[in-house]
Amino acid sequence: MKTTLRRRLRLNRKQRVKTKTQRFPDKLRLTVFKSAKHIYAQIVSDRERKTLVAESTASQAFKKQMQYGGNVKAAVLVGSMLGEKAAQAGIKEVYYDRNGYIYAGRVKALADAVREKGVKF
Repeated sequence: MKTTLRRRLRLNRKQRVKTKTQRFPDKLRLTVFKSAKHIYAQIVSDRERKTLVAESTASQAFKKQMQYGGNVKAAVLVGSMLGEKAAQAGIKEVYYDRNGYIYAGRVKALADAVREKGVKF
């Protein structure tokens, strides 16, 4: 399968982040995936192999508040909704897995919004 240079570079960054997350198997992981129209975030327990909390721009709760999910405002909203769910679940600290994406724009906005709700990275 042919991949573009940009995709290959992201996958290399993703592999570096993955090796760092494997050093902390007991710590919960907040992972992010973004596409052109949506952004998805979930908090995962690698030890139990379960998703504890998840939120995205494709969810009904998001659609009630905002229409489009491919901008920074949408990422902030998803981050704050995820942070509220995490606080209700008693999650205080996570490891931020940016999934190979550069820490800027929507990825950074989502992380900042989760931090504002009291979850530490």
